[in-house]
Amino acid sequence: MIFTAGWASGINAYAVVLLLGLAGVTGLSDDVPAGLQRTDVLIAAAVLFLVEAVADKVPYLDSFWDALHTVVRPASAAVVAALIAGSDGSLPELAAAAVGGATALVSHLVKAGLRAAINTSPEPASNIVASTAEDLSVAGVITLAVFHPVAASIVAAILLFFGVLLVWLLAGRIRRFRRRLRERRERRATAAVPG
Repeated sequence: MIFTAGWASGINAYAVVLLLGLAGVTGLSDDVPAGLQRTDVLIAAAVLFLVEAVADKVPYLDSFWDALHTVVRPASAAVVAALIAGSDGSLPELAAAAVGGATALVSHLVKAGLRAAINTSPEPASNIVASTAEDLSVAGVITLAVFHPVAASIVAAILLFFGVLLVWLLAGRIRRFRRRLRERRERRATAAVPG
């Protein structure tokens, strides 16, 4: 559950908190920590999930949003992992937080890298498709984790492996995207200087 929640948090931390909290509140799982089931936590997660659902589908805004969440997603995953592991401040709890946070960071970097590659495409449909696929995969894997945590962790590990492989294969496209952004900024700066 810790690894799976970490992987999913790297893609959409708010969905993870919301889905796990709802699984606990509705009685689908007795393993969800009480802190994730609180009404204020669920409302905040739902509102932030809706904001992310919109921001994540807009080209370039999604990359900006990902940049802002480079710290948020791993930190959220570490907190969720620590809550799942228990609240006694023990070494296993700290290790769980480290596993959740590190997994989320790798997953987040895969997502951000793939989105940078997708943003090189001139049409916005690919962003909408990618964002929807990410949301559905997070929902599916977290739901699977509630009922079959080992199977969910295997699925998450496979998705993480192929995500890292895909980013590695698309690295050239990502570099071209960054170069294009840099050139665009330089053109703006040159145009702004009176000549």
